[in-house]
Amino acid sequence: MKKESKNIKKNKIVDQFEFDEFQKWKIEKEKERIKTHVPTIYGYARVSTEEQHLEPQIKQLKNSGAKKIYQEKWTGTTTKRPIFEKLISLLLSGDTLMVTKLDRFARNTQEALTTVEDLNKRGIKINILNMGYFDDSPNGKLMFTMFSAFAQFERDLIVSRTQEGKAYAKKYDPHYKDGRPKKFTEEQVELAWELRKQGNTYKMINRKTGISIKTLQRRFNELKLKDSE
Repeated sequence: MKKESKNIKKNKIVDQFEFDEFQKWKIEKEKERIKTHVPTIYGYARVSTEEQHLEPQIKQLKNSGAKKIYQEKWTGTTTKRPIFEKLISLLLSGDTLMVTKLDRFARNTQEALTTVEDLNKRGIKINILNMGYFDDSPNGKLMFTMFSAFAQFERDLIVSRTQEGKAYAKKYDPHYKDGRPKKFTEEQVELAWELRKQGNTYKMINRKTGISIKTLQRRFNELKLKDSE
């Protein structure tokens, strides 16, 4: 048993050494990639599984100067976009990410805003062909400011609709209980789900919508399962 235990310990040390060496190799390769990097325009084309053709987007991206194009089929009900995530991880300072429309790489304004801000901080430009550039230029900063304002408007609209629904239910539904209603419409749940995707905590959504945290957790889990199907 002692000999076997020593062998296991020895194997763990060897495995850890190999892992450390691999990590060092990865770091060196990344340094080399950054050192020899040439700024590149990357295009991203996306269609839902119901659509059939990526060619129109690819053609538009090529005509606009994209040198490398990544393409993906993605439905708007799921957040899984492995090709897009891979592309984002490859981008380096000086690169440009090009898409034909805003909804090609984001499902809502807040998600797009977060992605744009993250990429700009890394020194990466975003060119949305039907809108313009998002970068450190005066025009790019103006676009981002306008975009941020629209995102806030979208969030306020969601909250306003939810509050209107609560007020209506309180006035016309004799079974309505303020703060913890027994039933919620699908629209109210979907609005709450949008708030969750925008980074709101369960407590924040509870305060804004009146839907209990337990109900939110249960319904959100149902929506996640639906997304993964």
